[in-house]
Amino acid sequence: NQAISWMSTQQSLQPDKPFFMYYAPGATHAPHHAPKEWIEKYKGQFDGGWDKIREETITRQKKLGIIPENTALAPRPDDIKAWDALSPNEQKLFARQMEVYAGFAAHTDHEIGRLVDAVDALGELDNTIIIYIAGDNGASAEGQMNGMFNEMTYFNGVPETVDEMLKHSAEWGSPSTYPHFSAGWAVAMDAPFTWTKQVASDFGGTRNGMAIHYPKGITAKGEIRSQFGHVIDIAPTIYELSGIPSPKTVNGIDQDLIEGSSLVYTFNDANAPEQHTVQYFEMFGNRGVYKDGWMARTIHRAPWLYQAPTTLEDDKWELYNTKEDFSLAKDLAKENPEKLKEMQALFMTEAEKHHVLPIDDRLLVRTDAKAVGRPVLLGDRTSVNYVEGMRGLGTDIFIDLRNTSYTTTAEVEVDANGKGVIICQGGRFGGLTFYLKNGKPAFSYNYLGLETTNLVAPSALAPGKHTLVYDFKYDGDGNGKGGTMTITADGTQVAETKLARTQAGIFSVDDLADVGLDEGTQVTNYGGPNKFTGKIVKVNIEVKK
Repeated sequence: NQAISWMSTQQSLQPDKPFFMYYAPGATHAPHHAPKEWIEKYKGQFDGGWDKIREETITRQKKLGIIPENTALAPRPDDIKAWDALSPNEQKLFARQMEVYAGFAAHTDHEIGRLVDAVDALGELDNTIIIYIAGDNGASAEGQMNGMFNEMTYFNGVPETVDEMLKHSAEWGSPSTYPHFSAGWAVAMDAPFTWTKQVASDFGGTRNGMAIHYPKGITAKGEIRSQFGHVIDIAPTIYELSGIPSPKTVNGIDQDLIEGSSLVYTFNDANAPEQHTVQYFEMFGNRGVYKDGWMARTIHRAPWLYQAPTTLEDDKWELYNTKEDFSLAKDLAKENPEKLKEMQALFMTEAEKHHVLPIDDRLLVRTDAKAVGRPVLLGDRTSVNYVEGMRGLGTDIFIDLRNTSYTTTAEVEVDANGKGVIICQGGRFGGLTFYLKNGKPAFSYNYLGLETTNLVAPSALAPGKHTLVYDFKYDGDGNGKGGTMTITADGTQVAETKLARTQAGIFSVDDLADVGLDEGTQVTNYGGPNKFTGKIVKVNIEVKK
């Protein structure tokens, strides 16, 4: 709706000028959400399991001419069970997860169709370049073996059980869930390849469907192009088609050279010689390099593992001829060791050239900016003053309260029966909040949406100015431990309890920190509107290092 409105407005005001739109819906990135009616369209369609879907997919791909007829279905990773080896409860839960994923994809495709129809209604469809790329860098296997009711459990290293998740089957994909599917489905969605997102060294982790529509500039209709391309080719393609040079500087900053190659040369010549002939790949130590049809790579770590089983130095390198082996199913490393050495050397050359080095294979550690040396806004500060109206403060912007003791001091003015949030971080699927409930100071710690510990003072505050303090004394001895929660009002302790455990990792990537309200999903049930009804003079948080 926003995209159609913006485009229609622009064309109404300046119909003689072109428009550029980068339209990026969330599908099919986790969490997987879709309207219920779209989910139910797929009821029962995945009961046959992921092995059947893989076979059906490769057959359909060949029939459509998308992949060569001689393409082999690359093997499932050893860690992924055969569908027939799963328990009835596993099959029931996993089939439901895939129904939601399919509804998510189909609903998004429908909305993209609305946008294309709107371009057509403006009379500009033939003169508009539409580049449609569908996918999530390969389907994601971060759901691990069972999938997740709340994806934030992955980032905190907390497994979820099939039986517990099955209780939420009916609501899967609704706003009350933050779900992901089992890694087995990710492998199936990346057929005919073995691997998935995060495995940048396998085409299952990087190859997405792409269609380009431009009737005034492309005479071919409905044809397949097989020249190697990479997402970095999109910008130079747009520059060439529009006749606009890439900028030498932006805001006074010199720009690096464009690294991709325009795809325009393929538009009207299916047999044009490949122009993007070399490309490196690397993510979390999974690394590879392509050159003139050859692909050399490592599988350093599967996406469902938190740590790699080998060091970077001990990784096994594989070699594939993609011109003859589309799905990377036949390793030629032993047959052609000299070619493998050549490709390994090329990877290091490309890695140095494009600032890939040093390679960092840490996973959850990289969500901690300080641990990996990323600059953070607060630097080394241990005390921050927040004011009412600050909202949407991200993980690297809000003071880090993980695995440590801290004190929150709020100066407020309230009327009788004051209500609302003083300060919060996170939301329904994990977070913390300091607030007033029916005039009483309160604090809630929501552990991954699984359990909430509430601390509420016995008496309401009198109207007027107050200093409220929430203090948390961390038990220490590792990450994710509990501690002691206390609330003090005007120098008098009014409530205390123990917190059994805390989240060692992030609360959320989209429910952020707010002052004076809880803007995203709610950390807890506030019993009504969560905007603070009084005045917040300031909130100080001090971390005890």
